[in-house]
Formats: sequence, structure tokens, C-alpha cells
Amino acid sequence: MARAQHDPTQRRPHGPEDVWVDGPHGRFWGANGAAGLLIADGDRVLLQLRAVWSHLGGTWGIPGGARKGDETPEQAAIREADEEAGVPPALVDVIGTSVFDLGYWSYTTVLARTREPFEPFVGDAESVELRWTAFDEVPDLPLHPGFAASWTELRPRLEAAD
Repeated sequence: MARAQHDPTQRRPHGPEDVWVDGPHGRFWGANGAAGLLIADGDRVLLQLRAVWSHLGGTWGIPGGARKGDETPEQAAIREADEEAGVPPALVDVIGTSVFDLGYWSYTTVLARTREPFEPFVGDAESVELRWTAFDEVPDLPLHPGFAASWTELRPRLEAAD
């Protein structure tokens, strides 16, 4: 099934939720918090190489971003993954979440499995590359620090849902 693609050289317009939030534990993106999609296909996960200009650019992580005020974390993660990586929402089976909550800001990792294989595509300027990566190879990449800190807890949950 062919899907319409956004010009990957363009940044998407910002909404009111697309702002930095400052607090005692640092600065984070998204007035309503943020969410990302950690989607697995068998024993591999979809990873995104973040654009150098982005926060912690040049690291590998998962597609995601700021939550809109009326979105659940699951809705936000799936929307962002569709925009940034061409993840077809109809092929996403959510299996759980993991929340990092600082009180004034939170990030929800939405764990999912794909119903069938698909080929991701770079959907906007936030991604340099997308790659299906074997579970065992994930730690070998230069990971976004937040993703690196959570991978050892998230991997077994993905494996158990296979």
C-alpha cells in the first residue's frame, strides 16, 4: 500500500505544545509531555537517527515528540511515528507503556508490535535515517541517553509479547 510522504527536508509547523519546559531536573520538549513509539517486528525494533540540529542530535532513539493537549500518550506516539517514520497506524498493536515522570514533565514510551512488516520512510527533517535493528545490536549504537537508560527494562517486555 503506497502512502503519501511529507517532504523529509522540511520541518513540520509547531503548535502551542511544541515548547521547552524547564524545571528542577532540566529542560524537556513538550508542554504536555512527550511520547515515543518503540515498535518491534520479531526480534528487531525500529530506530531513528536524530538530526544533528535536534536536541541530542546524532543519537539513535525512537520516533516521538510532544503530546497535543487532547491526546493520550498512545495516540501521540503513533501520530509522531507516522509523521516521522511512516509507521502505518493500522499496523500498530500497543502492548504497554513505560512512563518517566518528573512531576512537571513526563515521557511515555509506548511499546508495540507490528501486525505485519512495513518499510519505514523518513517523513520529516527530524530523522536522518530509520533502521530496523536487531535487539542484540541496539546497545552497539550511539543511543539517545533516555532510550539507553530504559532499553534494558523495555527489551524483555517486547520479547515477552512476541
